[in-house]
Amino acid sequence: MGHLDGASPHSMRCPGCSFVIREVDGILRALRPGRAEYFQQFVEQYETVRMREGRGASSADFYTALPFRDLTGKNTWEWKIRGRTFCHASEHVFPLIEAVYPQGCDILDIGAGNCWLSYQMAKRGHRPVAVDLLDNKSDGLGAAHFYSSHLRQPFLTVQAEMDYLPFSSAQFDVVFFNASFHYSVDYQQTVGEALRCLRRPGHLIILDSPFYRGEFSGPKMIQEKRLAFEKRYGFRSDSVPCREYLTRPVLDHLADRFGLRWKTLKPWYGVNWALRPLKAYLSRKREPSKFYLFWAQVEQSPRDKEADRPGIFSTGSKSK
Repeated sequence: MGHLDGASPHSMRCPGCSFVIREVDGILRALRPGRAEYFQQFVEQYETVRMREGRGASSADFYTALPFRDLTGKNTWEWKIRGRTFCHASEHVFPLIEAVYPQGCDILDIGAGNCWLSYQMAKRGHRPVAVDLLDNKSDGLGAAHFYSSHLRQPFLTVQAEMDYLPFSSAQFDVVFFNASFHYSVDYQQTVGEALRCLRRPGHLIILDSPFYRGEFSGPKMIQEKRLAFEKRYGFRSDSVPCREYLTRPVLDHLADRFGLRWKTLKPWYGVNWALRPLKAYLSRKREPSKFYLFWAQVEQSPRDKEADRPGIFSTGSKSK
């Protein structure tokens, strides 16, 4: 995987800054000093909301059925969206990528949550690495153990933040933001860090982040969400200033800054979902969010070298 410094069979040290990543409970802990404290309130509030929503289960059957079925029946509507997005990608995106990598891809799953996407990609013959802030055993990286008996080789799980990934440059063929890109504080920083970890040519894919066409729909959504959270949970869920949503100007700015060319794919989520904008218009409510799939095929760029830096470790594999 990476170079172990010999101090511990479950640790590795960055040769540049001497920062040590340690494996605890099967998860590589790669948060920089002080960052766990910085994210503590965000994580506690996020986990409170997820627990109240009935996330997770005690059976591996629940996890291996995702995203196609929610065996608990508690968040069926959301997993229906996730499942249809994944099926759309399986039909229109993955075959084109996999044709170039017959021996599988090195995949970075950012915002992996309970690692369902990493599991599904491992089943397809790829080598995923799951990254998230959450490490609990029901809704975070700790849930990866539910998949182990269903795979020939378990995938890596890494606790890290999306704006400071602990990998050496050019380690992955595909980077997914798995319903997580909108948790970025700075989209430019987040994309730049993802591209640093991406080989060329490579693929950057954003799944299931809220998208709005109107300029004022996103801020209105945030206002409604803050008030709803404060009423239900006693907090506004704004301890970290996440961006929360995407718009076309935001995507265009990122495309211009990094030389990207986005493909926008629109999965079909059913008639009721398609009628949401009309219903909102007739009831004089704000525009409802859309969940598109944004895919950029990334070629070599002169700007790539600017962001190159050695990371703490490499995945130790290279697709052919």
